[in-house]
Amino acid sequence: MTIGGSIALIIIGAILAYAVNYEFSGIDIRLVGAILMIGGLIGLVIGIVRIVSARRSVERRPPPRVREEYYEDDYEARRRGY
Repeated sequence: MTIGGSIALIIIGAILAYAVNYEFSGIDIRLVGAILMIGGLIGLVIGIVRIVSARRSVERRPPPRVREEYYEDDYEARRRGY
């Protein structure tokens, strides 16, 4: 779950828990909202931990040195008299 998805769950859960007064038979809207907020908070914490751990695991190494060798073409060598 991404951080954006977690924040969306928290927002939807808060709306259901605090702003909706509609009642279904057998379903408590406030409890569903609380469950969504808790799930969003757990997802947010996991997402932040994954981002922090991914940044720590990257090693900073200098780029490898490349040795370049140039060879003269046979035609150029003959033209110069070698």
